[in-house]
Amino acid sequence: MGTLGEKMSGIGMTSARTRARMVDRLREQGIRDEVVLAAINAVPRHIFVDEALAIRAYEDSALPIGQGQTISQPWVVARMTELARSGGKLGKVLEIGTGCGYQTAVLAQLADEVYSVERIGSLVAKARRNLQSLKLKNVRLKHGDGSSDLGEDLEMDAIVVTAGTAVIPTALLRYLKPGSRMVLPLAHHGESGDGVSHLTVVTARENGYREQTYDAVRFVPLLHGLA
Repeated sequence: MGTLGEKMSGIGMTSARTRARMVDRLREQGIRDEVVLAAINAVPRHIFVDEALAIRAYEDSALPIGQGQTISQPWVVARMTELARSGGKLGKVLEIGTGCGYQTAVLAQLADEVYSVERIGSLVAKARRNLQSLKLKNVRLKHGDGSSDLGEDLEMDAIVVTAGTAVIPTALLRYLKPGSRMVLPLAHHGESGDGVSHLTVVTARENGYREQTYDAVRFVPLLHGLA
């Protein structure tokens, strides 16, 4: 799938060379998983942002995508993907918070199947257009409330939650099989008030769950209900 990005790449700031420089920066910033870096390199980030912001698409910063939401900075996307993969193969991945579809597209380079849920209808439409332009065949999108039980019988290798929360969405834990993991920005000790949280990995075990805390990040909050 690595050629997809080349087909979509433009000139100047949106060129494959610019994307390669972004990947080099991610490597310098501590992203170690070369499979994840290759996936980042394969996805043209500029098609996921408004045309006026395309010149900033390969900066390491979050950018607005409308509806009060943002496309996460490349380092965060790479780090969450790295934590979800944990050096192993990804079969089925559930993403909560599709946004514009960028993280979805990166996961689709690595996973057999990506099921992504977004509560804001206009963003579902935007993400669908973006992902269709890449001709990805292993992605399913749903307009739904990912903060609660999805009402489906799912068994996932990983769950990636792309919105900050002060509590682990326990309704989603039942979709994890032993050894599978949920990656999410989880706020601790009053951090959620200013948007600060820590990337957290919740791993399902035969006798419960193990929680590990990693990097400090900022995310928009995980909200309930449809919009």
